[in-house]
Amino acid sequence: MYKIVFTEEFCNPGNLFPFTLTRQVQDIRVGILTIREKWETALQAPSFDKFEEDYKDLERAVKISEVIGGDRVYLIHGNVLPTKKIVKQVKKLKPGEFLAVPDRESFVYCISQKEVLDENNIKMGKPVEIESELKEISLPWHIFQLNAWAIEQDFALLTEGRKSQKISETNNVNNPSNVFIEKGAVVECCYLNAQEGPIYIGKDAVVMEGALLRGPLAICEGAVVKMGAKIYGGTTIGPKCTAGGEIKNSVMFGNSNKSHDGYMGDAVIGEWCNWGAGTSNSNIKNNASGVVVWTPGGAINVGLKCGVLMGDYSRTAINTSINTGTVIGTCVNVYGNGLTPKYIPPFAWGSDGLQRYEFEKALADINNWKLLKGSALTSAEKTILKHIFDHY
Repeated sequence: MYKIVFTEEFCNPGNLFPFTLTRQVQDIRVGILTIREKWETALQAPSFDKFEEDYKDLERAVKISEVIGGDRVYLIHGNVLPTKKIVKQVKKLKPGEFLAVPDRESFVYCISQKEVLDENNIKMGKPVEIESELKEISLPWHIFQLNAWAIEQDFALLTEGRKSQKISETNNVNNPSNVFIEKGAVVECCYLNAQEGPIYIGKDAVVMEGALLRGPLAICEGAVVKMGAKIYGGTTIGPKCTAGGEIKNSVMFGNSNKSHDGYMGDAVIGEWCNWGAGTSNSNIKNNASGVVVWTPGGAINVGLKCGVLMGDYSRTAINTSINTGTVIGTCVNVYGNGLTPKYIPPFAWGSDGLQRYEFEKALADINNWKLLKGSALTSAEKTILKHIFDHY
């Protein structure tokens, strides 16, 4: 039996702030699936997280020496996106071999009990180099920059050898062979344009009448697209998200809401977020110069376009105007006049970041939002949030 163990050790997860404050790198969603789900599906193997001795070591965290037994383990860098070519080479690896691309460090290791010397030492042998472009999520804007490509990869992975639910005749469809609707999804009286890329609509999703959808696009399981929504290519509406208004080239991880009019573009929105009615983000500066984005290691010019990077559990008031290239931390209540600052720290109360959420009040508010979707805060989430509150 094969098992997957992901490691963040060489991925510099701090560079993916704010999304890696609350999750492992491999649990970032890009395309239709999370990085973890991509590898699990491609290799048909269960996955675990390498014990890293930090606050995110939860129920999946394992030590290789303890989990391997008589099985074989693929130790994989958590920020690498699989491709058909890479997966094919991974399946050929023998114990002791590891996969690398020229002039880059290795990123997948095949391990048996023989290679495990002790708890902290694994002896590897032969490198296997492949000529392949390595797609990695190393900085947060890579998520929306690679999303259109990732949707196409995931679409091929998930639909191979399968048949879509019949597309209702009430819809206006361009290139129907590039549209896949899972069972239980309801899509009526909409425009589906899959000429520029595939459209994937997940199980039990609802796309209301008048929605304009343009591929490559993913509407994930249980998501709701509101009436008249305009969603452009390169966009992922994650599981149980609600989407309305105008959205372009953006990723909503899961359980978040942009239910009303307003613009979201070149953006990444974490889980359990909510945009108040009329909230919009800028994604290009008025002078069309490069967008400079705050990171923990210093500001970086990311190019012409970057919208907002919003951490989990954050919310905006109605008619919030989000500045170009804004970073919003975990559990922020965003409100205020004019454009937001370019960086709002975790647990800020208001856009100026001068006041902090009271921790117990923050937990109560998060739980209220989770109850609206039939969920509740877990003890693991509380532990992670307390660490963030105390250290950021």
